[in-house]
Amino acid sequence: MPDTPSAPLLLADRPGSFPHSVLAERHPAIIQQVRDAFPYEPAQHRALDELLANCTEGTIEPLPADAHDRDRWETWGLREHTGRSWFDVPWLWSESWFYRRLLQAVGFFGPGPWQGIDPFRPFKLAELDSAETDRELAALDDLADRPAAEQAQALLHGSLWGNRADLGFRLSAEGARAADAAPGLVADDSDRLWSLLDDAGGGTLCLVADNAGRELVPDLLLVAHLLRTGRIGQAVLHVKPYPYYVSDATTADVVDALRRLTGAQGAAAAYGRRLWSALADGSLTLRAHPFSSAPLPYEEMPGDLRAEFASATLTIVKGDLNYRRLVGDRLWAPTTSFPDVTAHFPGPVAALRTLKSDVITGLDAHTEAALVAAEGGRWRTGGTHALIQVRDSGKE
Repeated sequence: MPDTPSAPLLLADRPGSFPHSVLAERHPAIIQQVRDAFPYEPAQHRALDELLANCTEGTIEPLPADAHDRDRWETWGLREHTGRSWFDVPWLWSESWFYRRLLQAVGFFGPGPWQGIDPFRPFKLAELDSAETDRELAALDDLADRPAAEQAQALLHGSLWGNRADLGFRLSAEGARAADAAPGLVADDSDRLWSLLDDAGGGTLCLVADNAGRELVPDLLLVAHLLRTGRIGQAVLHVKPYPYYVSDATTADVVDALRRLTGAQGAAAAYGRRLWSALADGSLTLRAHPFSSAPLPYEEMPGDLRAEFASATLTIVKGDLNYRRLVGDRLWAPTTSFPDVTAHFPGPVAALRTLKSDVITGLDAHTEAALVAAEGGRWRTGGTHALIQVRDSGKE
């Protein structure tokens, strides 16, 4: 990492901090939500009780000897962290470990009748099937007659914000024309993003997905538009190999989103059919690499994944968690260079992210000062600000 000063890893050991609140408050609430969403059996309820006690008051415990991924997790740091408090290991690691243990508790990995049952599926489907999604898909009809450049920009902003803003407005003709199409955008390298795609002339786009439901749909719409207009010739959508972080997208979630599109009316259905065909003809492919659910930064990605990203025209990394993994889950000074902290990435990379955690890089000093003056520290975690950052060469 060229000439980039170090920054402390984020831990959850400080009461009152955002990471501490996630471990101490959000994770117990998730256990309760999952418990209430399914008619689990006594053994699962006991396992959830044990997980609740362990994640709030206990220490990291080893996986069972017969766990299918024990060796992988030991490579990822389990041996090093065993016996330590959840609050004293890197926050990224303890968060990921929580979801691995939650899946174990509900029997996801089996064997048994609950094997493969996504504990977060009811929440994902409720969002996907909502009236808000209907309105957002209907807005695509208003966008259809706009110039391709306006469509592309509107769909990019839709992918950026997901369900954190009025996506229906952003996908409408009015929203596409609005000068301030993405209020709260603290960094905007979208011109560089389009230049990378245009200069390559029909190259390969890797999109590392974030959330399912209403946030995955606009990602798919963007991919469909780029394929249809010839800006890319191939798209590779990276999803999680198993349910993760409540709403992170899996292959099953992609299928649900495509069915939602193809079952809609008007332009939305056309987008869905185009994507369905793209999967069938190979111009859109899915990846579910194990490292997508690793508790580690992308700087430590394995060689096969590195080679894939290196061969892409552009990799778009979506969402807050993937941003943390891209730049390193550290308390960087906000003005730290984004190209410098992503110089490890093997090819051109763009981050599309709504701010939901403390990690941030690439801001200019004026923007940081204005945010702090207006909001204190809330701007980092509230989901009301977003960014589009691009590194094409590793240099400013």
